[in-house]
Amino acid sequence: MKKNILIVEDHELTRFGLKTTFEDVDFVDVIYEASSAEDALEIFKNNSIDIVIMDLGLPNMNGIDATQAIHELNKDTKIIILTSHNDEKEVLNSLKAGANAYCSKEINLQRLVQVVQSVADGAAWFDPSIAHIVLQATANSEIGKEPNLNYKDYDLTAREAQILKLMTEGHSNMEIAQNLVISVNTTKAHVASILQKLEVDDRLQAALKALKYKIV
Repeated sequence: MKKNILIVEDHELTRFGLKTTFEDVDFVDVIYEASSAEDALEIFKNNSIDIVIMDLGLPNMNGIDATQAIHELNKDTKIIILTSHNDEKEVLNSLKAGANAYCSKEINLQRLVQVVQSVADGAAWFDPSIAHIVLQATANSEIGKEPNLNYKDYDLTAREAQILKLMTEGHSNMEIAQNLVISVNTTKAHVASILQKLEVDDRLQAALKALKYKIV
């Protein structure tokens, strides 16, 4: 199923480059553009948007606040932060606001297309340059002061543990299904069970919890 994308970027040349990149991508249907968070929210409210590529350094309302606003309007929309900012506070606040991925603007455009496809399929993705920030913050959290556990402590099956490990590596449902030679629907059912057993709301939280407690 094709996806509608909203590109939120105040620099016209960058926005044009992103639009040009995604125009020839098979899984993309309609591409919307916004040069500000305010315009992005108007477009989002009046159109069906599946994926948002969000810059952080926007005029007036910033990308973090825009991400939170969009996430509150529709939690199913995938939001990918694309920015030159790797500040620890901005990274963590973006994820708290509901971002599904965080990419540096130095990323290769074809790699970005792969990341967008992966996130659309349900994966979470961190640019290698900021992954350490997320893991360090997780390790330092109050929740993380419990002893290490394994998957059996959460009543996960061996198959669910396999899938959870692949989730921590950033694989989408489709990639997990192909890796384990099972159907996508079966994968989705296992993921739903994993989220319930780990008592988390989404795949990103599941992956972070697994890494934090060394569950898999």
